[in-house]
Amino acid sequence: MTKKRKSTESHDHDLFENPEAIAEQLSRTEQFIEKNKTVVSVLAGIIVVAIVGYMFSNYYIQGQNENAERDMFQAVYYFEADSLGKALNGDGNDYGFLDIISEYSMTDAANMANYYAGATYLELGDFENAIRYLGAFSASDYIIQARAYALIGDAQMELGNYSEAADQYEKAADYNANKQFSPTYLTKAAIANEQAGNLSAAKNNYQTIVNDFYGVVEYQESVKHVARLEGLTN
Repeated sequence: MTKKRKSTESHDHDLFENPEAIAEQLSRTEQFIEKNKTVVSVLAGIIVVAIVGYMFSNYYIQGQNENAERDMFQAVYYFEADSLGKALNGDGNDYGFLDIISEYSMTDAANMANYYAGATYLELGDFENAIRYLGAFSASDYIIQARAYALIGDAQMELGNYSEAADQYEKAADYNANKQFSPTYLTKAAIANEQAGNLSAAKNNYQTIVNDFYGVVEYQESVKHVARLEGLTN
């Protein structure tokens, strides 16, 4: 075994330092290319097309995203001013969130428009569409993604789907869990679980606050609810 390894290492060493070995290797490569000209040409063409396509796609999407962000400015203004119909559908001159989603579907701005559209539908009481658009949104930012899950939970609560609501609140609480927002989402999850008749899950929600988020505003109330629910589940 040792001798074989030394032989291989010697061969590798020759390949890198012996001019004759390098020349022989180059000759073999040239012979392969000569025998397989068509295959090599096709592969090279595919690689070039893929690279050009990737560069063009990135350039195109970047330009589209800049246009979308500019066109969405007015819709965000309407949303913040509670002009919800115009925020969704535009004002005849400027795009609304639905236009942004349709016209710029591959962009980050369209993704953000899904969030705004879902939040707008929730305010309008159209809970099915709220769930639809919020569910289409995704982000790595721990605040806004968790908020989207919680808003879906709010819509599910309004529809009386308490178990589904609890699931969404728990997702919100678990998404990069933190003291600022997770206790609030866990409290909502506990309320939803109680409404669904799942007292054990509700107790677990409160217990998580007690165990993991000592000192937050919700802590003392959670201690009381754990005791209350223990009496009901035992």
